[in-house]
Amino acid sequence: MISSFLKPSITRVITPAAQGALKVGITPDAVTVIGAVGVISSALYFYPSGRYFLGTIIICVFALSDLFDGTMARLSQKGASKWGSFLDSTIDRMADASIFIGLTLSLARENDSLLPVVLLALVTGILIPYIRAKAESLNIACSGGIAERTERVVIALTAIGLEGLGVPFALPVGMWILSILGVVTVVQRVVIVRNATKR
Repeated sequence: MISSFLKPSITRVITPAAQGALKVGITPDAVTVIGAVGVISSALYFYPSGRYFLGTIIICVFALSDLFDGTMARLSQKGASKWGSFLDSTIDRMADASIFIGLTLSLARENDSLLPVVLLALVTGILIPYIRAKAESLNIACSGGIAERTERVVIALTAIGLEGLGVPFALPVGMWILSILGVVTVVQRVVIVRNATKR
């Protein structure tokens, strides 16, 4: 939903830089790995220490690599390889999980009552892409749902970043919304697969 509006505009902006990176020999896979290492290390370094705003800003910068590597793959003569697609998808899951793991470590240290909600958001965030992957292995298209990856990441980072700025209730409201949307999306995708198998 969000990506359908923002992705075309961002892609137009980063295309010249992507072309330049390809010319000097940088590969899309390298950008994928560098971006993921940046997101994971930032989430696990800044969030457990409670530096939510700074961590979120740095994570957002590295997260742009997800669009950058895709643009590079499309611009290259080879296009997106099976390995590149697999690597990108796998690393996306790791990067997303690291955000919630870093937040979980911070909340666990403070014995915060919000911890179970964040864990639920983490679990649904893992289940949603798993359901799609399993469905597609059965030749069932399953990309629907109220909250796909872009929406979930935006909600999470916005809530954490605003918490870092001291905005009241930003984190609990964001995590509750994320958890509810995650559960709904899991149910929606299960229903999609169930209906497809009954035809």
